Amino acid sequence: MMYVVFAFLLAQRVSELFIANRNEKWMKAQGAREYAKEHYPFIVGLHVLFLLSFFIEVTVFHKTLSPLWFLLLPLIIFTQLIRYWAIYSLGPYWNTKIIVMPGTNVILKGPYKFLKHPNYTVVALEIILFPLLFNAYLTAVMFTVLNVILMKIRIPAEEKVLETVTDYRSIFATKSRFIPKRK
Repeated sequence: MMYVVFAFLLAQRVSELFIANRNEKWMKAQGAREYAKEHYPFIVGLHVLFLLSFFIEVTVFHKTLSPLWFLLLPLIIFTQLIRYWAIYSLGPYWNTKIIVMPGTNVILKGPYKFLKHPNYTVVALEIILFPLLFNAYLTAVMFTVLNVILMKIRIPAEEKVLETVTDYRSIFATKSRFIPKRK
């Protein structure tokens, strides 16, 4: 089971890089610019090291499927649905980098109707849920902390750019970053 889950995660990350690369080329051809490049290698590193840590902790230390798998697996599936809903909703504007087309309107559909950053919410949940599925507590804790540190850099940088070159501030003024607000 672990190998199936790991292969899924690896295939997902690689396919997302292809999508992001295609979208980056299209956006830049339309006049978009990349911003806040300096922290991007750390985000890539975090994801690569997360996958390695997860794989090593589970295989080397012979971790097994959690007895709570029946609760964790539906949560993981739900996060994946949100991930692909977010990617689909942004279409050619979705990227792993901060690439923005000045003067465009921010997209307010899909999960973006409810949250500013649904994809970051999904990643945070994945970093906890996938390791917990196999009792890989060290990976879950360590990479949750590292992800929080990186998101404290990434999200303000992204929001600053969006507020400067789009209508982000007015559109998302009432939206929460990670958890939908009750009306």
